[in-house]
Amino acid sequence: MKMKNFLFKGLLMLAVALSFSACQNQGTSTSAAPSTTKEAAPNGNLKIAYVEIDSLLSKYNFCKDLNEMMLQKEENIRTTLNEKAKKLDADAREWERKVQNNGFTSQERAQQEQQRILKQQQDLQQQQQNLSDEFASMQQKNNLELRDSISSFLKEYNKTQNYDLILSNSGLDNLLYAKKAFDITDEVVNGLNARYTPKKK
Repeated sequence: MKMKNFLFKGLLMLAVALSFSACQNQGTSTSAAPSTTKEAAPNGNLKIAYVEIDSLLSKYNFCKDLNEMMLQKEENIRTTLNEKAKKLDADAREWERKVQNNGFTSQERAQQEQQRILKQQQDLQQQQQNLSDEFASMQQKNNLELRDSISSFLKEYNKTQNYDLILSNSGLDNLLYAKKAFDITDEVVNGLNARYTPKKK
């Protein structure tokens, strides 16, 4: 399990989704600013902006809180599994030592202890799989919540901004070049953080 980029990988899909999300003006504008409405589109005067996904994810408080929560969850899982693995390893070494020194009262008793250790090993492997599945499920849920949060904000944001197209960018993945004037990352981050209320711990 990667420590740092667990949300980022899941959100690469967000970069694509944002490019095609419903961020266009939905309905007729009642303001007196025709140069930024859809009416200008046939002449090639599209109103376009982009968001730097890397910056957004590193500055959006909701994302930072999700990251912190998942890192804590991962640490707890690792600690739990490591403690059980150490105990299992100690039991296995003790069994081996007793076998070498004829420490069991009978062959049957040695086999019973061996079976107990093997069962513990299987249980640990199953627990590891269960915790891994639970972690992946939580990660997927967080990715969906984060994507929905950003998409929902952009729909509201665009009601007043009237962009025809809002692109996403991660490094040079989607945009090879764009003027900085088209970058609305800070506006989006500030808006997202303004409406985010952290859950009480």
